[in-house]
Amino acid sequence: MWKDYSIGFIKRNRASSLSVLVAAFISSLFLSLLCSLFYNFWNYEIESIFIHNPQDTSPSLLMVFYLTVLLLVSASLILIIHNSFAVSMNARIHQFGIFSSIGATPGQIRTCLLQEAAVLCVIPILLGSFIGIALTFGTIQIVNVLADGIAGRRDAVFSYHPLVFAVTILVSALTVLISAWLPALELSRLTPLEAIKNTGELQLKREKRSPILARLFGVEGELAGNALKAQKKSLRTSTLSLTLSFLGFTFMLCFFTLSGISTNHTYFERYQDAWDVMATVKDTPIEAFTHEDEIHGLDDTDSIIYQKAEAYSSVPMEAISKEVENLGGVEALAGTSVSAADDTYTIQAPLVIMDDSSFAAYCEQIGVSPSGTGSVILNRIWDSANSNFRYKEYVPFLTEEQDTIILQNRDDATVTVTIPVLGYTQKPPVLREEYDNYALVQFLSVSSWKQIEKVIGNAEQDTYIRVLATKDRTLTELNTIEMELTNILENELTLEMENRVQEKIDNDAMLNGYKLIIGALCALLALIGIANVFSNTLGFIRQRKREFARYMSIGMTPEGMRKIFRIEALVIAGRPVLITLPVTVLFVWFMITASYLNPMEFLSVAPIVPIAIFIAAIFGFVALAYYVGGKKILKCNLAEALQSDYMG
Repeated sequence: MWKDYSIGFIKRNRASSLSVLVAAFISSLFLSLLCSLFYNFWNYEIESIFIHNPQDTSPSLLMVFYLTVLLLVSASLILIIHNSFAVSMNARIHQFGIFSSIGATPGQIRTCLLQEAAVLCVIPILLGSFIGIALTFGTIQIVNVLADGIAGRRDAVFSYHPLVFAVTILVSALTVLISAWLPALELSRLTPLEAIKNTGELQLKREKRSPILARLFGVEGELAGNALKAQKKSLRTSTLSLTLSFLGFTFMLCFFTLSGISTNHTYFERYQDAWDVMATVKDTPIEAFTHEDEIHGLDDTDSIIYQKAEAYSSVPMEAISKEVENLGGVEALAGTSVSAADDTYTIQAPLVIMDDSSFAAYCEQIGVSPSGTGSVILNRIWDSANSNFRYKEYVPFLTEEQDTIILQNRDDATVTVTIPVLGYTQKPPVLREEYDNYALVQFLSVSSWKQIEKVIGNAEQDTYIRVLATKDRTLTELNTIEMELTNILENELTLEMENRVQEKIDNDAMLNGYKLIIGALCALLALIGIANVFSNTLGFIRQRKREFARYMSIGMTPEGMRKIFRIEALVIAGRPVLITLPVTVLFVWFMITASYLNPMEFLSVAPIVPIAIFIAAIFGFVALAYYVGGKKILKCNLAEALQSDYMG
């Protein structure tokens, strides 16, 4: 009997059955995509870890992370898609009440409903799983294309395992089973009398007014508001998923836009005139480097060869500039970055050691004589009292009256050397370097460094070559410079090469890849919400037939009913937008304030177009769902709806 009844119901109610099929399909597709991506990402990380560090314990941590995410996603899907089953099941409360009155047990009713869910969901689960695998393959290929050329990266190779397929099917089946079990359990607990009295019509538990809708749209707005309140529970899925998808989409776009602005400020735009190609010569001190002439002889280039070292400097308190004193003293600006004892400040003094010809050229630029041993002091300190880190303003650190400076060994303050000060400047050489805010950075030649090296020590192991193109700065030209540097140095030395234009391309490709993946997940989440809207609108024919029959009996025209549909669609699609946009504005404002960006910089590149397209898509699909459902309602003989429980 139950088998015949279920088959008959599925045939007569294709709309509600379709909503269950769609929910199961999207659920299995989402889970299959996640499982496949996690497996491939885990595989990629495992291979990378064992190539570079076989003892790393990260694989087990990665697996725990992936399983945790999978569990959370499954729980979220259960909360989201179970309403698709509830719509179909709740439409039959009256019928199951009749079955209960003639002896059907709650267990039999639950079994019937779960059997229907199983029959409807087997094919969608399998189909969604296979399509999820295909989407994973496509995603990996897209990531490889977008990340092509990134230094040190291996291409990801798609892989799959039967165990992953088994886990996907199991998790999808459990997700769908639990989603169907929840409304089936609730339905089976109704007493026969409660179920028989239920007509399947949407009803409010208590009367509520919708003053805003009534004021805007009149009586139709009031009726639409009541209908939406009556459907509040069944529409929870669409509200939640559409809101989360739109929120995630807008947050992602705004975050990457702000991140791009910040990166340009601190890296690409800041250093676009400072370097084009950087070569790091591994494990080679600058005094042992012997290719200066060949490097400086490269056509249409300006190059500097340098190394960095760490030291401290002892400065008398009377040598501090009046500008610093007027700002409250060194302690007020630098805090614990500077220590004081016996009328002397101990200040960090990073050393930048430049090849002799580059140092001489730098001295000529700032009007300092490069002759003799000594250093050029970058005489500035960040005025943190009157400027922020994004737009720094500097004041002189020292009075510039000292002819010598005391340098201390970083590890032993008693080991010192006094060297002449060749000059003071607030203009550093053109290098790709970020200098400490409260340090006395000093520039010196290799010749000077050789005389104090044994005392100061603490030099970095690597030497750097900064090359700035003086003619064309295209990717082709920079690749040519890279090749020339490699030809000069690679046979003898170990190199790491960086290309500014290529790095910008790689950075943009990575951001686009992140946007594509996250955007696809947001779209998939939105699809669940839209499917729920279709589920309600196509399934409400049976539930709302009495409601609209009564409206017609008191003189409402078809145009009035269409207006109700339009208002409901507007509210359903507009609610996620009204929730998300203020939250997004607050998020953006907080990020802009925290990072001290100019708001106009964000507004000039704000992702308005993609956000508008996403909003239009939500409104379009919700409107389509109500158009299809409303068209079916208006085609039915509503006069007979008050007397019949079936509508073909």
